[in-house]
Amino acid sequence: MTAKVRAHVFVTGKVQGVYYRQKTMETAKSHGVTGWVRNLPDGRVEAVLEGDEPGVKNVIEWCKIGPPKAQVENVETKFESHTGKFSEFTISY
Repeated sequence: MTAKVRAHVFVTGKVQGVYYRQKTMETAKSHGVTGWVRNLPDGRVEAVLEGDEPGVKNVIEWCKIGPPKAQVENVETKFESHTGKFSEFTISY
């Protein structure tokens, strides 16, 4: 059985207005990851990812690249205790 993990991610760069949230959601769902993603007022994107460790790590790696029009400068990741509180992955507004 694979360990369940939770990651709290902050992405800096040109990550708003480039479909970053939508593509993050699609990527997370394709890896069986639950949680949410949202834009922050300071121009960053924030996400909480929960699921099997390999799936969460794959989404984090994708976040470092993002969709074609994004220009990711930095991805800050903090691993936390898995809560299991999410049933799906959503875009938060």
